[in-house]
Amino acid sequence: MTHYDVVINGGGMAGAVLALGLSSLSRAGGQPLRIAVIEHASPSLDHHSGFDARSIALAGHSRELLEQLGLWSLLDDLATPINAIQVTDQGHLGQLNLSATDYRLPALGYVVELHPVGLRLYQQLQHNPHIDLLCPAKIHTWLQHSSQVQLTLQDGRVLSTQLLVGADGSHSVVASQLKLERRQFDYQQSAIIANVQTQLPHQGRAFERFTAQGPLALLPMSAGRSSLVWCVSPARAGELMSLDEPSFMLALQQEFGYRLGKITRSGQRSCYPLHLNEVRRPWHHRVVLIGNAAHLLHPIAGQGFNLGLRDVAALIAALKQEVSQGGRVSDLGAHAVLSDYGQSRLADQAELVGMTSALALLFSNRDPLLATGRNLGLMTIAACTSLKSKLAWRAMGKR
Repeated sequence: MTHYDVVINGGGMAGAVLALGLSSLSRAGGQPLRIAVIEHASPSLDHHSGFDARSIALAGHSRELLEQLGLWSLLDDLATPINAIQVTDQGHLGQLNLSATDYRLPALGYVVELHPVGLRLYQQLQHNPHIDLLCPAKIHTWLQHSSQVQLTLQDGRVLSTQLLVGADGSHSVVASQLKLERRQFDYQQSAIIANVQTQLPHQGRAFERFTAQGPLALLPMSAGRSSLVWCVSPARAGELMSLDEPSFMLALQQEFGYRLGKITRSGQRSCYPLHLNEVRRPWHHRVVLIGNAAHLLHPIAGQGFNLGLRDVAALIAALKQEVSQGGRVSDLGAHAVLSDYGQSRLADQAELVGMTSALALLFSNRDPLLATGRNLGLMTIAACTSLKSKLAWRAMGKR
């Protein structure tokens, strides 16, 4: 049996950032933490995603957190700055424009492509002397004991740890065994994801357009591309996924308009159903959930990964405080440590879940009275500097 201070199940962005952030911590006697990351699949080293590379949005505050962890330098050259955000409601005059220059910021956020970022983080995990990357590997069984968690992998290896972290996404193996209380909601929408090319350069502008069926977002990417997230009813999603490229571009053009001129190319499409899946208290005896394993949000505000990254930063801070305590042996999975961490995250999680759910329902409702209210709301925010600043601050991941 091999013992670790922390075992992280999942080597995606949340799990990798957590492992790398923890690798700089040492116990009071100067002994570095010993960390294991269990990941079932490694990124293909020779794969080039090209035009169809998938991406995520990082809020401005997420950059600050990554800088504090010493990891932003790994991503900087892969990040496309979001210099401005334009929000519109289809069929109405209300419009909201946010600009980084208005707040004297380098950017409101950033768009990063998942494959090259994941590859760099994976390579950092491989070469870090305080991290054992167990890949490919999967958990077969795990048991919680009073002073440790014991795990058996599918290949027969046995591990023990003071703390098990579930960073294994919305279909978390760790979360499924805990059977914690959840709040689940079906938004009755599906998201179509694709990259598109437009006639006019995006100039670092992001667009969020509320349509009759749901929000449509275009985020700036490298090489003049934009990342599309288009939320529609499941029936409409099926229709859009069946279209050939010219017909799909025409349908998108009709919904988005000509803010970037003609849509000249559309890449490979993917589609997934939208649900809220929130674990009410994402911690248990010597186990904690982070990222999508703890909370899967509607993509309307693009804040899912940013919330997960704040989980990571808060957990690192909590464990750093525990290992720095003098005069006693630290216990990273102690009830007090996890309870304090979990309680500190509840307000942020509840606020963002509430905000994204409210926006998703409000801006997908066809009621003409609500549509008028939305339009007035956008115009009011645009005219009120304080309200506009609060919205910009939230878009940057700050409360």
